Amino acid sequence: MTPSARTQAAIELLDQIIAGARDSGAAADTLIARYFSTRRYAGSKDRRAVRELVYAAIRLAGERPASGRAAMLAVAQADPEIAATFDGVGHGPATIGKHETAAPSGVAPTWIIDRLHSSDLGYEEFEALISRAPLDARINRMIVEEIDIEGAEPIPGLPDGLRLPSGTQVENLPAYNHGAIEVQDAGSQFVTLAAKAKPGQRIVDLCAGAGGKTLALAAVMEGQGEVLATDTDRMRLSRMAPRAERARSGIIETRLLNPGREVEMLDDWLHSADCVLIDAPCSGTGTWRRNPEARWRLTPDRIERLVETQKHVLEVGANLVKPGGALVYIVCSLLDEEGAGQVADFLTANPGWKAQPLKLPVGRKHGPGVRLTPAHDATDGFFVARLIAP
Repeated sequence: MTPSARTQAAIELLDQIIAGARDSGAAADTLIARYFSTRRYAGSKDRRAVRELVYAAIRLAGERPASGRAAMLAVAQADPEIAATFDGVGHGPATIGKHETAAPSGVAPTWIIDRLHSSDLGYEEFEALISRAPLDARINRMIVEEIDIEGAEPIPGLPDGLRLPSGTQVENLPAYNHGAIEVQDAGSQFVTLAAKAKPGQRIVDLCAGAGGKTLALAAVMEGQGEVLATDTDRMRLSRMAPRAERARSGIIETRLLNPGREVEMLDDWLHSADCVLIDAPCSGTGTWRRNPEARWRLTPDRIERLVETQKHVLEVGANLVKPGGALVYIVCSLLDEEGAGQVADFLTANPGWKAQPLKLPVGRKHGPGVRLTPAHDATDGFFVARLIAP
C-alpha cells in the first residue's frame, strides 16, 4: 500500500469506528480485524501503519468526530507527512479543501471532563488518560519461580509483575503458551492485592469476565481452597476454562448466572465466602489508554444504568460474605459516582459494614478506598475499597 492508500484505509476504518461508537456497535479492534480479513493484499507493515494512524486519530479527538476524514485531518494538522498523503492520487484521499475543518482535539467530551474534575481529578492528570498504555504481565508462580523474557522489566511493588517491551507478540512466547505468564495490567494486579487471598480460603469473583483477577487469586492461593468465578455473560466466562487449564489452576469453578437471579443461583455460597471480589461493570474511564474510542460511547444515561448495576452487584456480593469476611469492590473508573460515592452509599445503607484502610504499593487514599491513576501510578485508572462484614 502507498502512504496515501494507508491514510484512506484509516479514514474508512474511522468511519466504521465512529458509527460503531454512535450505535453501540463493535469495538475498534474488532472492526480493524474485520477490515483486514477481507484485504489480504495488505501486508503486516501496512496493517501496523494503518492501525497506528487510526489510533492516533482516536486519541486526538475528545468528542466523537463527524467523520473519519475529519478525524484524519486532525492528524494531518499535526503531521506534515500525513497532510501530504491527501493528494487525490490513486487510492489516496482527496486533497484538503480550503474550508474543510478537522475534528477538534481534546481529551474527552466536555460533560465527562466536568464529571472527572468534580471527582477531584486534577486537569494535570487528563493527558495521561489517553496516552499509550504499556504491556504488562503477571508471572504464574504455580509454574515457574523465575522467568527470563528479553527486554522485560520488573514492576516495583509487584513481585509477580513484568513490564514487557512495546509490541511484544505475547501469544508467540513459550512462557505464555506454557501458562507461565498472563497478560494483566499492573493496576489490575495491584487492586487484586486488596483481596488478601490466602491458601485454603473460599473466594468468589462475582463479575469474573474472562478471569484475569480470578487467575491471580488462584495463583496466590497456591492451589489450595476454592475460587468461584461467576458472570452473566456466557461468551466472556467461556474464556475462563482454557485460561485456567493453561495456568494449571485446578481450584477454579465457573458458574453462569441469570441476571436478577444471582442470589438464588448462589445459595450454596450464602454468608460463607472469606472474600467476595467485585470487579463491577463500569464506564471504563480509567482504561482509555487501551480503549480510547470508549469515551465516544459514553452518555449520561449509560452511566446512570451502570451505577444501578453496581448497586445491585454490591447487594448480591454482600449476601455471600461470611461474618467478618471481606467484600472487595473494584471499578476501572475514575468517576466518584461509580467508585468512592458508590461505596459510601453502600456503607450508609448497610450499618455494621466498615471500610478497612488499604495499604497498597501504589495509589492514593480516596474516600473509603484507594484510587490509582495513569499519571500518578503509570497504571490504568482504578478505584478499590475493602469492606468488612459485621
